[in-house]
Amino acid sequence: MEKGRVTIPSESNFLAETKRLMALWGADAIRDSDGTKLDDELKQIGAKIYTTYFVARGHNDFAEKHLEEVQQAFLLSQRVTATKTTAVIPFMAGYLAEQLQPNYREDPKEFWEVYDRTLGEKVAPENWEVNQTENSVRLKKWHPYHEYTVSFLASMVWDPTQMYNHITNDWGDKSHEIPFDVRQPESQAFVSNFLTNWLAENPDTDVVRFTTFFYHFTLFFNDQKKEKFVDWFGYGSTVSVRALKAFEKEYGYKLSAENFVDEGYYNSTFRVPSQSYLDYIDFIQRFVAKEAKKLVAIVHGAGREAMMFLGDNWIGTEPYGPYFKEIGIDAVVGSVGNGTTLRMISEIPHVNYTEGRFLPYFFPDVFYEGNDPTVEAKQNWLTARRALLRKPVDRIGYGGYLSLANQFPGFVDYVSHVTQEFRELYGRISDTKPYVGITVGILNSWGKLRSWQTHMVAHALWYQQIYSYLGVLESLSGQKVAVEFLNFTDLKEGVPSEIDVLINVGDAGTAFSGGKNWSKTSLIETITQWVANGGGFIGIGEPTAYLANGRFFQLAHILGVDKELGFSLSTDKYFKTENTTHFITENKEAKDFGEMQKNIYALSKDTQILSYVDGSVQLATHDFFNGRGVYFSGLPYSPANAQIFLRSIYYAAHKEEQLKIWYADNPDIEVHAYPEKKQYAIVNNTDLPQTTRVYTATDNYNISLTPGAIEWRDYDE
Repeated sequence: MEKGRVTIPSESNFLAETKRLMALWGADAIRDSDGTKLDDELKQIGAKIYTTYFVARGHNDFAEKHLEEVQQAFLLSQRVTATKTTAVIPFMAGYLAEQLQPNYREDPKEFWEVYDRTLGEKVAPENWEVNQTENSVRLKKWHPYHEYTVSFLASMVWDPTQMYNHITNDWGDKSHEIPFDVRQPESQAFVSNFLTNWLAENPDTDVVRFTTFFYHFTLFFNDQKKEKFVDWFGYGSTVSVRALKAFEKEYGYKLSAENFVDEGYYNSTFRVPSQSYLDYIDFIQRFVAKEAKKLVAIVHGAGREAMMFLGDNWIGTEPYGPYFKEIGIDAVVGSVGNGTTLRMISEIPHVNYTEGRFLPYFFPDVFYEGNDPTVEAKQNWLTARRALLRKPVDRIGYGGYLSLANQFPGFVDYVSHVTQEFRELYGRISDTKPYVGITVGILNSWGKLRSWQTHMVAHALWYQQIYSYLGVLESLSGQKVAVEFLNFTDLKEGVPSEIDVLINVGDAGTAFSGGKNWSKTSLIETITQWVANGGGFIGIGEPTAYLANGRFFQLAHILGVDKELGFSLSTDKYFKTENTTHFITENKEAKDFGEMQKNIYALSKDTQILSYVDGSVQLATHDFFNGRGVYFSGLPYSPANAQIFLRSIYYAAHKEEQLKIWYADNPDIEVHAYPEKKQYAIVNNTDLPQTTRVYTATDNYNISLTPGAIEWRDYDE
């Protein structure tokens, strides 16, 4: 294809340049962005028109008249230590008043909570009082030198994404957009009526790009306009008194502020979810699906397409959840930060097409004099491309200010290469499935609901403590491996028959390792029997960690290692010798375990230690009856780590002899085969020339590739 499958941003008074870039990049669609508009001339350019549509923000003329219906959240104050003479808690300290304001419309005595955090007990409402002038709570009775907090209901008077864009792009006096809650009666009527009228007033819009629907992911700013708390999966901004009462009526029990502030963790996706939180997520998802379906029906009734942005106000629309199909959305677009996020978008079911928004955004934080945005663009494309070769998105695009990108000719030229290569790849593989040699199951507390989303922060950002685990999905995103996502309930009747290897990844106590789920004897029995009968189990970090019955790793008997917590220091640990020759490492030393774990020790001589660093096992294998366990202390993404991980998967599954089918010795090169078309691609994932030995299904040979190259070849059985 010479053109098509590409969406680019544009802006007013930029017609000639837009035409030129559309021709260079082969774009067939243009869009506006937050802060830009398409003028009438652009809308007649002959391209498909995407228009950003904000359901619950961007309507201050309505919101300012209905401040009682703004969105809300429960916030937790800073901890304050009481003294013998005073116990006053200034609960707004550290929060940004431009974004968050105490909600005094509702009775604080009914919905707020004061906690003695030293005791872990709630303070009776009659023992505290609120000073609305000073935004503080004074205790009437307290324990000196105990810590106290206030959990209070707050109104959100500035949308977090618009606030971020406002600060990043220095929008100065531009109005702060107020988010309102469609669960409230006036707001619910407004969104339907406004959309109907808007469609009539925007006849040139082909695709309504909902950004997204109703509730923003949890994002609170501090008084320095810096992010204070952010969770891309958080449901903290969905709260209202109306929602709490509807929940109580349906579920038969009442939620309190503590259910949301969660000791200050705000139900972070890293927390093992409580049953009440899972109930609340389900409750919100059903409501959002029902209301979003109404808006999509209005769009369809006007003969337009409805697209959802996988970000901003996406809470309740989780595309791998049980209610997403009911919305009836035509397409989903999301930001592609790496291979994992590309697979997260491309695998979404129940839509007509998916679209990936590649980086960098055309914003001043990247496009400024002296910087070369091509560097980020190249890294972004080469990283995501290996995942695209497993399951492509149907379209790609960019966002931001096109006028900024136009000032960087080198970047413009590289995007021309990206868009053309994407069209070629899509034309070859969109209607066929790649070769898969093995199936793994990622086991955590979230399972299918958070497919391709473990240890993730929006746009593939990461925390220091988790990049060692995010590498697992990034490795898998571009490999010849089928991936299923399982929660602990999914194993109630046994490990699914299609799974060759189970993988458990994360720190102790987190949702991803599993925490208290490993206290269940039935779970341990199920996996132990399955591995004994020939299954494979890979643990990374602190897998199956739950201190009980003389073990920290509850499947230590399978992994062959456990973690010293200080309780068994008096028991000598003799097994420290590295095995220098093994299938997994194939004489290549595994060096990068990220943050690594300390004090991991082998249980017996039967544990094969493949890496032992600073007195701790970093990589090991262990045979368990007819099955195998493999342990990594961490696995940040790198081509070398991805290859070692792939080898460990095949080893754990007893399929070593099948590894070198569609395989390359050089970890910087990968091979993707498409049996239905009898074609395969040899892909250089780097910006440097590479050589390797390639293994097909029947042959092997040496090859050299130029930087970033893909070589396509036909084959016979």
